[in-house]
Amino acid sequence: MKIPMLIGIAGPSCSGKTMLAISLAGHLKPPGTAIITLDSYYHDLFKIAPDDRMKCNFDIPDSLDWELLTSHVNALAAGKEIEKPVYLYPSHTRAEHGKNVIPGNYLIIEGLFALYNEEIRQLLDVCVYISLDNDTCLKRRIARDTVERGRSRDSIINQYENTVRPMAEKYVLPAEAVADIVVNGDRPVEESAARIIEYLKSR
Repeated sequence: MKIPMLIGIAGPSCSGKTMLAISLAGHLKPPGTAIITLDSYYHDLFKIAPDDRMKCNFDIPDSLDWELLTSHVNALAAGKEIEKPVYLYPSHTRAEHGKNVIPGNYLIIEGLFALYNEEIRQLLDVCVYISLDNDTCLKRRIARDTVERGRSRDSIINQYENTVRPMAEKYVLPAEAVADIVVNGDRPVEESAARIIEYLKSR
C-alpha cells in the first residue's frame, strides 16, 4: 500500500489554487497525483428550497461536510481509495454518484480552508498559501462565475462584498501564518509550482 505525501494549498477565492494544484500534479513523478478539491465537500442542500439555497453562506468553514472530508483525507493518507462527492453548483446539491480517488505518490488538497482544520493540517507534509489582492480576486471571480456558473455580475459582486471578502479575512487569510511556502497568485503558475517542487526536493 502506497502512503502518499500530502500537500495542502489554501488561499482566497480565485487566487489560483486549482490551477496551481493541476500544474503541480503535472510535474510530480508518477504513479500519479490525486487532487481533492474542498468544494466537492459542500453540504448537500437538497432539503432546502431552491430559492433559499443561494442565501446560504458558502464562505465559512461550516459550509463544508468536515466529518466526511476528514474521514476521506485520513483514508487517502493511509493509502486507501475513496469515493469523493461530486458537487453540482447550479443546484447546490450532490450528484447521485461520486468519483473514485486513488492516492499515488502525492495527494494535493486544495481549497479555501485547506489549512484551516487542525486535524487535516496535522496530516499535511507541506502547507502552501497563495496570496492575492482583493481586486484581482474579484475580477477573476466575475470572469469565472458568469461563464461557468451562469451568475450575473451584480450577484457576484454583492456576494463578494457581503460574505466572500469578509469571511476570507476572518477564516482564510490567517492560514498564511501556518504555511511552509507562500506564493503570489499574480505570478506565473509554473513558477509557483517550481518553488514547491524545489521545497519538496529540499526535504
